[in-house]
Amino acid sequence: MATPYVDPYAVLGVTRSATSAEIKQAYFALVRAHPPEREPETFKRIRAAYERLRDPERRTETEMLVLTAWPGPARQRRAPQLDLALHAEDVLAAARALSDLERRDWREHFAKVQL
Repeated sequence: MATPYVDPYAVLGVTRSATSAEIKQAYFALVRAHPPEREPETFKRIRAAYERLRDPERRTETEMLVLTAWPGPARQRRAPQLDLALHAEDVLAAARALSDLERRDWREHFAKVQL
């Protein structure tokens, strides 16, 4: 069973248009309110959300997951069916693997083309 999607923006209490500085400020405010010594599970959730949003590449991945978050509430009400849907993590991994422009074979092939 897939891990349920948790919106890191909701965990940190910021909007999707928040800047990096606003995300950092919200993170440190929450850490002060929920220190790891007293609330370790809450701190882990806050830390995971911050790690997801502080890196621009991972933030883009998160945006893609938000756009394609499944299964939605409507789908959960239906009778159980065989799930043949693609998972967002698999799609992102395949996109990364196929978009490697630093490959030597591509550069060598491109160098041979003359106009």
